[in-house]
Amino acid sequence: MRQRLRVTIVYNEPNVPGGTGRKVVTPAGVLSNGATEPSSRVEVVDLSEIGVLEEVDSVRSSLKELGYDVNVFNVTNNIGDLITFLEKEKPDLIFNLCESVGNVAIHEMHVVGIFELLGLCYTGSSPLTLGLALNKICVKEVLAYHGINTPKFVVYRSIGEIVEDDFPLHFPVIVKPSMEDASIGIKPDSVVESFAGLKKRVRSIFQQHDQAALVEEYIDGRELNVSIVGDRKPMVLPISEIDFSTLPPDFPRILTYDGKWLKGTAAYNGTRGVCPADLPSSVEVKLKELALRVFRLLGCRDYARVDFRLSRNNFPYVLEVNPNPDISDDAGFARSARASGRTYTQVLQRIVESALERSP
Repeated sequence: MRQRLRVTIVYNEPNVPGGTGRKVVTPAGVLSNGATEPSSRVEVVDLSEIGVLEEVDSVRSSLKELGYDVNVFNVTNNIGDLITFLEKEKPDLIFNLCESVGNVAIHEMHVVGIFELLGLCYTGSSPLTLGLALNKICVKEVLAYHGINTPKFVVYRSIGEIVEDDFPLHFPVIVKPSMEDASIGIKPDSVVESFAGLKKRVRSIFQQHDQAALVEEYIDGRELNVSIVGDRKPMVLPISEIDFSTLPPDFPRILTYDGKWLKGTAAYNGTRGVCPADLPSSVEVKLKELALRVFRLLGCRDYARVDFRLSRNNFPYVLEVNPNPDISDDAGFARSARASGRTYTQVLQRIVESALERSP
């Protein structure tokens, strides 16, 4: 009887006792009833990383259903423990769900570098792709070089660089941290209409995130996610749309951190995913072709998501590229998979098989 493949799920636990994830400062009371008190702020667990626990459970259950021997390893600041574990266990495959180490997102690529050095087979993108995708500025420069539309942008690393007479963009603009994911740092006031508002928001990025601020022209239109699964023969899944139609009228039509993670808030309740998106066939074909081109251009593997803004005249702009996106059972990627007629477990099987094809 053939021995079952041994799969290790590697992830990083959120910032709870014994964990290593990030924390964010959130208005007091927002988790319980949506009320906010501007003068009272508390530290709460970053829900974007709590989601990884649900993701681990979803993946583990499906892998067991597929007949694999599955164990789980939580990456902490002691990287030696990870190396010792992998050298001892010698898994046939690592299902990589690690997104940071010690609160530092860029270490996501370094963990995968360990897999590479140990000669282990793992799911998802390479260290180079993960590091590149985390740097929104570099991604936009690569896209622009290859003639792929992305919103016009400028980068500020100090307040002194912001000069009104030299400002190259048209208002409104959206201001983001340049090296974060999971909508961290995206708030309703991220969209600004004036130069004074721009300086205020850029200063906030410097103070709260200690990194450069990315300023883009705001594209007024629909937000669409295109998920792809596979490697040598990637398959584009049905397009999903972020529906902002029930947001309060004074909220900008963007996916904020609250809208993505904080249940009970007006932003969360007014933001929902719809799949498949209702699009003209010609627009759908164009978006899928663009997403596949971007997927290959950045070297994505096994699964990824490309985020678009579609202007009111159906002109597509690439916002971000997400290698190794959230694949929880209730996440947008899984929603697109189901819209394709596949079960969640079938899509995970495709990811595993895609990774194993690269194994010597």
